[in-house]
Amino acid sequence: MAARFLERPATREVIRHLPSESFRWLEHDYPSEIARWNYHPEYELHLIRHGTGSYIIGDQVGPFGPGQVALIGPGVPHDWMSDLQTDEVVYNRDVVLQFTGEWFERCASTLPELNPVRALLESSSRGIIFTGSTAARAAAELELIGTAQGARKVSHVFAVLATLAEAPVNEKAFVAREWFSTAGQGDGRSAVEAGLAYIFDNLSTRIRMSDAARLAHMSEPTFSKYFKKSSGLTFSAMVKKLRIANACRLLAQTDDPIASVSLGVGYANLANFNRQFHTEVGMTPSRYRRLDATEPPTGQTPSLDLKTRRPPSILESTAGIPV
Repeated sequence: MAARFLERPATREVIRHLPSESFRWLEHDYPSEIARWNYHPEYELHLIRHGTGSYIIGDQVGPFGPGQVALIGPGVPHDWMSDLQTDEVVYNRDVVLQFTGEWFERCASTLPELNPVRALLESSSRGIIFTGSTAARAAAELELIGTAQGARKVSHVFAVLATLAEAPVNEKAFVAREWFSTAGQGDGRSAVEAGLAYIFDNLSTRIRMSDAARLAHMSEPTFSKYFKKSSGLTFSAMVKKLRIANACRLLAQTDDPIASVSLGVGYANLANFNRQFHTEVGMTPSRYRRLDATEPPTGQTPSLDLKTRRPPSILESTAGIPV
């Protein structure tokens, strides 16, 4: 059942904000139409209540278990894929909080006490996973947002952000390599958003920077300059990163032949795919697929232990912490 969601390309999620709400809080099952590889300009806090599986954040893949809390920055592609039996559904798996940078900046402009939170958000372009007592307290606040009303609802949003901003270094981990800057503005942000949308729509086909520049209403040199300045990567490097990230996802979650995975992520030449994959990940696609808990990777990619299929619950080590 999950396979039909997995096979879809990443999409730009359009998040609709009601006039009566400053942010969006929701919970959902898995599989779900809204649980897919996507990106959006909002910040996202994501709590996993139940189940285990693999996440993909930016250019990295890793394991998740109950109680995991993640902070995802604007424009960073992400997905959480549960280990499922045929026709299995994980009910109420996720709690999600989404808010815009503009909303936060309006709050911070009158509340200087939020400056530590600003520093947290500025570092979220790599994706951050929280563990231990920080994750447990953040999970409790995220749950309370769903039941509170009015000013109390807002207070729990600030409480969860403060909790994450105060996390000790041993209870937070940056997931992806630095590849997208949340500080981009104006033409730079327009170039990145148009470029990402075009890349995601065409990951399995030929990608031309000229087409992305046309969608951004820029000349190729102008588009290239703004894209590199705002994302930190050249357009071709971004294409490669996202194609290889998609390949990691397919290798971990499907039994498709490696040749099919290669074609599915836009590499018609299998030898070139193997070479590019090894350069990016530090091992061959076949070795990557064989990884398990007893065979840790030796490369520099920090989250390639994705095949640790039953990671212990983050909450197991936080007895006595209210959740």
